[in-house]
Amino acid sequence: MKTLTAGRLLPVLGTLLAALLCALGPGAGSASAHAALTSTDPASGSVVPVAPEKVKLTFSEGVLLSADSVRVLDPQGKRVDEGKPAHVDGKSNTASVGLAGGIADGTYTVAWQAVSADSHPVAGAFTFSIGAPSKTAAKVTTAKADPVVDALYTTGRYAAYAGYLLLVGGCVFAGVCRSSRPVQRIAVGGWITLFAATSALLLLRGPYTGGKGLGAAFDLTLLGDVLATKPGAALLSRLLLLSAAAVFLAVLFGSYAREDGDRTGMERRDVAYGLAIGGAVVAAGLAATWAMAEHASAGLQPWLAMPVDVLHLLGVAVWLGGLASLLAVLWTGAPIRRADVQRFSRLAFTSVCVLVATGLYQSWRQVGSWGALTGTEYGRWLLLKVALVTGMLGLAYFSRRWTDRLTDRLTDRRPAAKKAAPSAKAVQAKPVQAKAAGQARGAKAASPSPEDKDTSPERAAQLARQREALEKAAGQRRRDADEGRSGLRRSVLAEAGVAVAVLAVTTLLTGTQPGRAETEQRQAASSGGARTTAPDASGPAEVKIPYDTGGTNGRGTAVVRIDPARSGDNTLGVSVTDPAGKAVDVPELEVSFTETRKNIGPLRTSLKRGPAGRWQASGFQLPMAGEWQLTLTVRTSDIDQITEIRNVKIN
Repeated sequence: MKTLTAGRLLPVLGTLLAALLCALGPGAGSASAHAALTSTDPASGSVVPVAPEKVKLTFSEGVLLSADSVRVLDPQGKRVDEGKPAHVDGKSNTASVGLAGGIADGTYTVAWQAVSADSHPVAGAFTFSIGAPSKTAAKVTTAKADPVVDALYTTGRYAAYAGYLLLVGGCVFAGVCRSSRPVQRIAVGGWITLFAATSALLLLRGPYTGGKGLGAAFDLTLLGDVLATKPGAALLSRLLLLSAAAVFLAVLFGSYAREDGDRTGMERRDVAYGLAIGGAVVAAGLAATWAMAEHASAGLQPWLAMPVDVLHLLGVAVWLGGLASLLAVLWTGAPIRRADVQRFSRLAFTSVCVLVATGLYQSWRQVGSWGALTGTEYGRWLLLKVALVTGMLGLAYFSRRWTDRLTDRLTDRRPAAKKAAPSAKAVQAKPVQAKAAGQARGAKAASPSPEDKDTSPERAAQLARQREALEKAAGQRRRDADEGRSGLRRSVLAEAGVAVAVLAVTTLLTGTQPGRAETEQRQAASSGGARTTAPDASGPAEVKIPYDTGGTNGRGTAVVRIDPARSGDNTLGVSVTDPAGKAVDVPELEVSFTETRKNIGPLRTSLKRGPAGRWQASGFQLPMAGEWQLTLTVRTSDIDQITEIRNVKIN
């Protein structure tokens, strides 16, 4: 719901697009989030003459370390590190662990796992050699989230966002526009959802980051470790703030909502100001629990990014949560004036302005360049979100037109008949009539009719339900007769449907590595920051994979080339042809590698689309030699997709 007219809509959208292009243009500085390994010492795949005193890892952002975050294994798979990894010189984006003295020559495996500063678990492995390379039997296992725990944790994150939007949006709608029973249900439902989701996330946090099963959710030791971390503290703070939010709800929909005749206008204004200040503090505090534990807390300018993220969440909540409240009012037929809808329209327009300003900054910070916007998963999700929000703006224009046609008639009540002033004769006759009516009631009570005798309490309740259903149906017919209200309800319903998709994409974005971080990781690999210095292999490896997605033009062959097919740095190329051998371009192609025996992977790389039928990625790291499982996913249409698996030898 925005107060955009047809003449202003296109210029505003054009301005937003131009600003987005400028924000993503050259000149952006370095930043990242979603920790990625950028360099190691010793370098991955390198051969050093003597054993180093310690192994050092550098990440693209700060990481949280545990006792087993960095493990160093000798060629036989025994640990040779001293344990207790720590940050180097207090820098949170580093990790180091000392090595035991007197270790022999050979190839050593470094397995690492940590929690990035934006709360996501990360893990990986690489090798280096002392003196000369050797065969290694090291078995590496990295923590992988249990599928059930991962699904529940993801669902909890969705529910937490949705609950926050409904809670804040419902309260703002009730305080600024109109308070009613449907709006109260929206706000209270949001509080319950957010409380339940936050409690579940707090219990699941330990198993999620540690790769444990669902049974570990009630492990008090694990819960204590979670509370000692920044994400755990943020979740606990959210629960404490929700207790204050419960008091706020009781006042907003309790004593303040009731028109108290003993309260003066000045007293009511004082209560309103108190509610506004207290509600703003609680809402901002809840939003800060996300900002302090996710992307905003890591990377470039966290001191600015965190308050910007708080404003962004508040803007989304006021807009989408208020939209849900308006839909609930229209759907149930509760009375609402055109002035109330117009007030929300202005409020929503202000929220959208805040979203545009904060969204542009976040896009620049997380994406950084036009290439990252189109060439990374984060950038593509962001483009989809922009498209959905633009669609909501278009739907809001139609909602505004229906608002102008809305009447102030209370459609859930029958029109009252005009009452004439009682005459003097009628006034004199009232006592006589009342007395006669009382005598009649007394006679009826003294001798009840057979029908009254046969009416049981169950029958009376059934008749009451039938009367209620008939009155509800009649009220629905009267509401539908108001063309402006019906049209507005349909338009707002369409907006709410798109808003659900926006919420889903937003949640996916918080769990996706930002484009700037992915670009930095590639640059570090190509510049030698995490490259191998091992000798080249005798030649690349090629795997020919026929595929058939089952759809039209769904058959073909993909040739995957790994060069030099050695542990360390590799160049990955894929060429796709149709059955006739002609190069063909497919909408999507993904490649990953998994070392199943040592539980490493899947390791994915972002392939860059080249000329028709060709995809390529450079600086792709395979941490050790062995028999790797290559997984190829090809999509030939919106619904036709297939995954093929082959084995490939890495020297």
